[in-house]
Amino acid sequence: MPDSTAPVSERFHGLSSAQAQQRLATEGSNLLPSSTPKSTLAIVRDVVTEPMFLMLLAAGGIYLALGDRGEALFLLGFVFVVIGITLAQERKTQRALESLRDLSAPRALVIRDGQEQRIAGRDVVRGDLMVLHEGDRIAADALLIDGQLEVDESLLTGEAVPVAKLPMAPNGQPDAALAPGGDGTPGLFASTVVTRGVGVARVCATGARTAVGRIGADLAATTEPSSALQEGSRRLVRNLGIGAVVLALAQVLLGWWWNGRPLLESLLSGIALAMAILPEEIPVILTVFLALGAWRIAHQKVLTRRVTAVEALGAITVLAVDKTGTLTLNRMAVAELATPEQHFRPEGASHLPEEFHRLAEFAMLATPGDPFDPMEKAIQHFGHQWLEGTEHVHDGREPEFEYALSGEILAMTRVFASDEPDVHLLATKGAPEAVADLCHLDAARLDAIRRQVEAMAERGLRVLGVARGRWRGPALAPDQSPPWPTSQHDFDFDFLGLVALADPPRPEVPAALAECRRAGVRVVMMTGDHPATARTIAQQVGLSDRPEVITGAELEALDDAALAKRLRHVDLCARLKPQHKLRLVQLLRASGEVVAMTGDGVNDAPALKAADVGIAMGERGTDVAREASALVLLDDSFARIVAAIRQGRRIDDNVRKATRFVFAVHVPIIALALVPTLLHWPVLLLPVHIVLMELLIDPACSIVFEAEPEDSDTMERPPRPVSDSPFAAGPLLSSVLQGLGMAAVLLGGQAWLVAQGWSGAQGRAVVFSTLVLGVMLLILANRDLSRPALMGVTDPNPWLWRMAAAMALLLAAVLGVPVLRDLMGLALPGMPGLATGVGLVALCLVWLEAVRQVQQRWRSAPTLRQNGG
Repeated sequence: MPDSTAPVSERFHGLSSAQAQQRLATEGSNLLPSSTPKSTLAIVRDVVTEPMFLMLLAAGGIYLALGDRGEALFLLGFVFVVIGITLAQERKTQRALESLRDLSAPRALVIRDGQEQRIAGRDVVRGDLMVLHEGDRIAADALLIDGQLEVDESLLTGEAVPVAKLPMAPNGQPDAALAPGGDGTPGLFASTVVTRGVGVARVCATGARTAVGRIGADLAATTEPSSALQEGSRRLVRNLGIGAVVLALAQVLLGWWWNGRPLLESLLSGIALAMAILPEEIPVILTVFLALGAWRIAHQKVLTRRVTAVEALGAITVLAVDKTGTLTLNRMAVAELATPEQHFRPEGASHLPEEFHRLAEFAMLATPGDPFDPMEKAIQHFGHQWLEGTEHVHDGREPEFEYALSGEILAMTRVFASDEPDVHLLATKGAPEAVADLCHLDAARLDAIRRQVEAMAERGLRVLGVARGRWRGPALAPDQSPPWPTSQHDFDFDFLGLVALADPPRPEVPAALAECRRAGVRVVMMTGDHPATARTIAQQVGLSDRPEVITGAELEALDDAALAKRLRHVDLCARLKPQHKLRLVQLLRASGEVVAMTGDGVNDAPALKAADVGIAMGERGTDVAREASALVLLDDSFARIVAAIRQGRRIDDNVRKATRFVFAVHVPIIALALVPTLLHWPVLLLPVHIVLMELLIDPACSIVFEAEPEDSDTMERPPRPVSDSPFAAGPLLSSVLQGLGMAAVLLGGQAWLVAQGWSGAQGRAVVFSTLVLGVMLLILANRDLSRPALMGVTDPNPWLWRMAAAMALLLAAVLGVPVLRDLMGLALPGMPGLATGVGLVALCLVWLEAVRQVQQRWRSAPTLRQNGG
């Protein structure tokens, strides 16, 4: 057996360089599969090959064929604008992710050919001996064979508290040892961090074969949810495209055969009808609204990695949250001090009572002055905060000797010189039962301490015992070091009390969770931590009133049907493994929920990818979690999630408003293009008229409705149902009715003008002018269906009055400039025409209000029936 006092490189030889090279060539580099940034060409290809954009390109091509270059450039310009927005967002995302990366492949100190060598983490191979020190990030899965360590495994287990690692017994089973979490095990895992100690470990798995790599395999096998909005729009575009082609052909045949028009005029009429039916604004709405929505969400310090997730934000019904780093700060803090007689909690306290000064002092003395371990950092921070200005703070005081934590005694002792000659001061902290054993307490005292510890542990606290002692060594010369006892058991200690630590909740979480509840979003905790800790944090932040917890072991014993039934009554899930979180998210989605999942660890990544909206922590989160997610919180504030949901609901509302407007405004255009052919009237709308209308409709969709402020009840109503598509027949019924009424008014006006003997050019001028003004009425009517259209004119929208001014200028130019008037086939209608137009606009306004009233009564009918009204 190697001499434990000899240098590491003398006690272990390690692999030879030749062996390492052979294994590297055979088994591959120690690298995890990673996602590479999309190329510019790939981004452009993804945008342009969308069916909606193919339709835009086709519509632009039709205009180019007709010689209408202005409208063609306008439509095709949207494609380039959206490509530019997508490129900028993708580049911004990649830059932010690169700056946030903190889990890049570490360098490793290994023993090869009997010498310590610092090599790149990718070159570590199975069988290498790694030398690990405090602060090292472990490069591969390994088994500890020498030394003692404490390791932060939170990215794999979700537990913020480091776990102790002890060497594997000579007859130990390696496979059984390699399970993350748990004190006293020898298993070490890639990407975890050594918080204390020195050790030597033998590498047993690298790259994709590590625990992190297996999670990566689950991640690769997990498919991202498809976008319901895009699927619905594709179906709509396909159906309307087929309908447009059929009706356009019918229009050509009717015009040529039924009315006896020239073939060219009939073709132009058919093309005008096809362009009137094709809703090219739909892709504009979806892409511009979602891209600008991602830009607006970025102002809330939420980075969008998958733009389609912006759509799902408005429909989230379940928010599945990880505990560590999401609900909590992932930073340990002293939560309580306890002596045999009293307890002290920092919350709300103004000073530390005198009876706790000694306990805090010796807890600090038993801790290094500049520690790496998060619990020791918390102890030093607490002591400096509450003992500042007292004689109990001993900064800079160095120990004469130290006894490290060991497998035999789970406590550490630091020995200091005292003012008395040959007398040494002892400061000890560690596992409460180990410290109590060092104090040689009687059975009654031991039982009292055990009850205290159990009560604290039930509240999710990590508890340490603290003791002090005095040891008189033999009289020695000043330059001599005393013969220190071989074991801490050779000292006598006095038990001072207990120090309890916890990962405190984020201060903004309770208010954010309360807002989620008001918005009808159910919050479910999914953590790898202990059930007691999960329950305690849930109570502190107000996550749930239901105390029941389901654990990973219980989850494995249930089939999907039983688990789904159990989930309806449980909000807390603890002791979960990565595959458990993934199963829970998939099960919730299968039951019809729209799931958002938050997390920061590697263990959260598969579930983040499987969720409708995966939300990763940007500051403390791992790069694996960030790359699997759709959104990244740049400042790790939980309140940003609620802000993103609010913004998502606003975007969803505005998409619906714009979609209603598009369908409402297309109905009268289709009617004015189709009906004159059937009634043997002169053509009312030619392609040039429809081009001009599109110059009004497109910016109205992409600018005015996108800038609409959120509704007052945005976060006071339940999420929209998953099946509630803005393209379904139900939501579009009112808009179709709006358009049909306006079409009837305009056609009725045209019939009256024809009967009065007006010329075709004059009638066309009155009808076209009324249609342009009707666009403005439809914008006002669809902003808010809960009140009359004209009541919304004062609501804040920076683009509304600019749009109205643009319409007025356009109408004035078309009627006032002779060249444009002749091009459009219009004639000045005079004062009678003006009066007729005002009357038609008034009738349109009356019709819109009637549709609104009927819709309000229809919506309130179920409520009245439920209340017995």
